[in-house]
Parts: sequence; structure tokens; C-alpha cells
Amino acid sequence: MPSASKKDYYETLGIGRAADSDEIRKAYRKLARKFHPDLNPGDKASEERFKKVQEAYDILSDENKKKVYDQFGFYSDNIPPNGGTHPSSGPAGGPNFEGFDFAEFLRQQQQQPRGSGGGAGAPPPGFEEDRSGAGAGGFRDIFSQFFGRGGAAGPGGRQAAHPERGADLEYGLNVDFWQSIKGTQVRLSISRQETCDACHGSGSSGNSVAVCPECDGSGTVTQMAGAMKFNLTCNRCGGTGRLKNACPVCRGEGRISRPDSVEVRIPQGVASGSRLRVPGKGNAGTHGGAAGDLYITVRAEEHPFFKRDGDNIVIQIPLTISEAGLGAKIEVPTIDGRALLKIPQGTQSGQKFRLREKGVFNGRKNTRGDEIVEVLLKAPDVHDERTRELLRELAQIQKEDVRSDIWSKVQPAA
Repeated sequence: MPSASKKDYYETLGIGRAADSDEIRKAYRKLARKFHPDLNPGDKASEERFKKVQEAYDILSDENKKKVYDQFGFYSDNIPPNGGTHPSSGPAGGPNFEGFDFAEFLRQQQQQPRGSGGGAGAPPPGFEEDRSGAGAGGFRDIFSQFFGRGGAAGPGGRQAAHPERGADLEYGLNVDFWQSIKGTQVRLSISRQETCDACHGSGSSGNSVAVCPECDGSGTVTQMAGAMKFNLTCNRCGGTGRLKNACPVCRGEGRISRPDSVEVRIPQGVASGSRLRVPGKGNAGTHGGAAGDLYITVRAEEHPFFKRDGDNIVIQIPLTISEAGLGAKIEVPTIDGRALLKIPQGTQSGQKFRLREKGVFNGRKNTRGDEIVEVLLKAPDVHDERTRELLRELAQIQKEDVRSDIWSKVQPAA
């Protein structure tokens, strides 16, 4: 009987087994942005890699599925999330799993020679190891009964497929500086999987059936874990052992890729690198499951004059010698227009002034940043003799050595 293949989902995402939910999510987003079919049109290798990344994330991001995978090395919908411990109220006539650690049992079974029994690694009452290889009776059948319990039974007495949520989608959006500052409304054209209208998501067409090649018509596949065998429902046929003709529209997938137009509101003051969520605009779910979400990463362009620093706007303004020495009131640009700035007498080059609430609006805090104005002194261009005379007079009046204090700072220590 065919066996379910093992997959190392941690290796697929490039993370360690001790990774927490944040690390799993970050690794998935990084790989999804790299291998997403929309970003690699026509690249079959990237498309296959993206499917594997998505499968790994679907298992490891779900706490219950992750527990099953971590304990048994594979995942099946038929294995309960509490894995190694099971309440005593099991199937009628079945064994009592309460307090029995399946993971420890598997480890010890692998270390014991065949034929050895008892000890901490022995099965709970009512179990015996299947060494026949034929898959008949004993331990394997009871496990099959245990794994098949719970949920609504589908065709052939197997557990029916349950709804699964669709995958989230990632999309990068470039906006210009003013769109990020003022906010805007944009319409995006994306490709997403939607439920096939022809088969209503079933993936099949007509009533003609064929033997499932995955399980050879048995409705189950076996999975080895150490010395134990697990009977699992075949995912391909849902335990029926039969396959209907594939839908000619979706080719049996139950979903088809279609272009979709999505209206997205870019909020005022959005920062470059921000992620916006559009609920329900990801891929369609399976078996009636909810659709995933669309996540948009915003990349805001820079402005040649205004520099953004968080919620603040930073600008540099030239200042004449007379304005700096005597003081002045000057007009400076802001993202709202012109504003008046008072320059005090004796202002130095590089000095910074703050215009309150002239920066970027922050919707989460419902506040505005400030505008920081740095003044830079500009030496006068001398084109006539009169200007030279005035500068000479100024030099005669100002006798102080403005560089006198630097020498004490640069002298080596005695």
C-alpha cells in the first residue's frame, strides 16, 4: 500500500525547530515575496517552491497542526491535536490512551529489538505491534479506528474533508511622496485563486469514477513511525478510494486563477514599508473555507527637498550673514504650504528650529509630527567694490579670533 511521504517543513522555511510563531511568519513572508508566481511569471520552479512554502506555513502556523507534525513527523487531518494523550472516553471497546506518551513510545520502540516487550515503551492495554507487514488486524487496525474517530463521516466511512482557509497573498505597491503624505485611493489588478464556477470547488465533473492511484482504491495510505504503522485517510480521494473525472475548467484543483481588480485606500501619512491588509482578497479556501487576506507592502518614493524622519519632516534653508547676525522673519516651505519662521539674532550655521505640528499625520496616534528646519549660512558673493569695503569694515570691527578655542582641543596630552 502506498505510503505518505515525509516532508521537513522547518527546512522548507529555513528555520530551526525551536522557532516561534513570529519567526515562522517572518520566514514565510520573506520566501513568499521571493517565489510568488505574480513576481516570477512563467517560472515553474518558483511556482513549485512557492507551493511547498505555502504548505509548510499552513502546517507550522497552526498550533494544533504543528503539535501533530512535531510529534509524529507528518500531519494528517485524522490525528487529534492532543497527539500523544487521549481521554479515556475513546471509541467503544477501544484502549485507554490517558497518560500514554506516543512520542516516548516511538523512541523506545526504535531502540528495542523486535520481540522485546513490556517496560515504559510497551503499548497501552489492547495494543500489539504489527510485524506482519500485511497490514491485517492488531495494532494497525486499532490505530486506524482511533485516527478515524471524530467529525462527520464521508463516503466509505472515512472522515469528510473539512473546510480550509485560503492562502494569504503579498503585493508590493509603489506610491509617490505626496500620495503617502496626503493618502489616496488606488485600484490594483492582482491574480488570485477563486472557487471554480463549473464544479463549485469540488474539482470533479460528472459521475464517472476511477480507482484512486494514490491508495489503489483502499481509501487509506500507511505511514511508518519507528516500529509502528499508521493507517491514514488518503488525502487525494478523501477516503473513498475513487476519483471522479477532473473538472475540465480547473483540472481538478477546485480553484482557478483569475485577474481581479481591488480598490485599496492608502491612508494619510503611510510610511514606506508599511503593510496594509485587505480582508478576504487572498486565495479562495477549499471545501467552503474562508478566503485568505491580501497584504500590501507600501514603498513610498523620496522627495528631492522634504526628507521624512518618522513623523517629522526635515528641511535645510540657506540664511544670509545679515539675517543670521541681525535676526529676521523668513518664509519656509512645509508640506501644507508656506510658514513664517523667526530667526533670532546671532543664529549660527547648522542651528535647527522646530515648527510644531507641521509634519506628517499619524492615524494610529491621531497626532502630527513636526517640521525641523536646519539653517545654513551662505557667504555673500562679492561682485563690487562697495561690498568689499563693507566687509573690510566689518572685519575691523570684529577683532575676535573665532578659531582660538580649537587649538586647546587638538594639542596632544603632556
